[in-house]
Amino acid sequence: MMNDSDVVLFEVLTTGRLQVGMATLNRPRTLNGLTLPMCELLYDKLMAWANDPSIAFVILAGSGDKAFCAGGDLHGIYESILQNETGHAWDNPYTRRFFDVEYRLDYLIHDYPKPIVVWGNGIVMGGGVGLMAGASHRVVSETTRFAMPEISIGLFPDVGGTWLLSRLPGGLGRFLAVTGAQLGAADCLFLGLADHAMASTRWPEFLDSVRAASWSDDAQQNAVDLDRILGEMALQIDKPGPLRQNYDAIRAACDGHDFEAVCHAVARFANHGDPWLQKAAATFNAGSPGSARLSWALLEQAKLGSLADAFRQEYIAALHCGVQGDLQEGIRALLIDKDKQPRWKPATLEEASPSWVARFFEAPWPVGEVHPLQDLGKI
Repeated sequence: MMNDSDVVLFEVLTTGRLQVGMATLNRPRTLNGLTLPMCELLYDKLMAWANDPSIAFVILAGSGDKAFCAGGDLHGIYESILQNETGHAWDNPYTRRFFDVEYRLDYLIHDYPKPIVVWGNGIVMGGGVGLMAGASHRVVSETTRFAMPEISIGLFPDVGGTWLLSRLPGGLGRFLAVTGAQLGAADCLFLGLADHAMASTRWPEFLDSVRAASWSDDAQQNAVDLDRILGEMALQIDKPGPLRQNYDAIRAACDGHDFEAVCHAVARFANHGDPWLQKAAATFNAGSPGSARLSWALLEQAKLGSLADAFRQEYIAALHCGVQGDLQEGIRALLIDKDKQPRWKPATLEEASPSWVARFFEAPWPVGEVHPLQDLGKI
């Protein structure tokens, strides 16, 4: 049985005068899904490396060839929901701790003082997107499957996803949020969700180049040198991805302020000639109407605030999802009973009204207490 200390492997790559810290998510059987101990280990080590003058930069990768990270610890969250006897959002200590540490970890990566290379090979979804989004060098491959598929489990694009998606060109973030559509390397580069692409077979060669190089204590110079190495190994992409091919159609459908009109336009993609758009529509049509409304509301708010503000709002909404949204039912249908027949409440887009979604924005902690992430971005 794997020890908690084995769920992330840490090593220091010896180069020249300075060294490189490397962290590898080590739960390949679960597609490197993030657990609370993994988040705690990563946060502590990244903080230590940030303050270690002998570490030039950091590399973050996943074990196995199937996934960088497929998401968060849904089984643990499900069990914690069942154990919450009061039904109050604040009375779930596990989810409070999990989202607190995970969001702090993701924010740390966005705000890191040294370059971070993330090897986004294979599946990069949910919590994996949170780890990758803020890195200075986000590298994808021909196997990358990048998505925020939370609508299928009754959640929303968290881990800073509301901030990230709200800043994509008009309507595209909404489309990705309500369809969970998967992006490959070409579309990740097109949308600015990745910085470099490299063939999966060249990863060992990249690590050899890192070991052979001479790194400095100048973070900016190291970033430039990493760009050069990754550029020399760049994967040649010959054709645009499906999102880019359907860019005009998606914008026409989703670049508006009428929630139900946009949702109905997305649903009509079920009759489109492109199988990728058909699949996106099918995921939306089978997904949680409440998640669609909540995602919409959170993206609208995230447009106006900072990244730290977005994480703080996501934290509130995530805790509420554990008691009054569809999260328990979504996890049950997908991972526990595996019947893939969730009974969503609300069951329709019309029932998922603005007044219904307002509850997800109310502070769940006792009166007089401050937001647990109040200090985010201020220390």
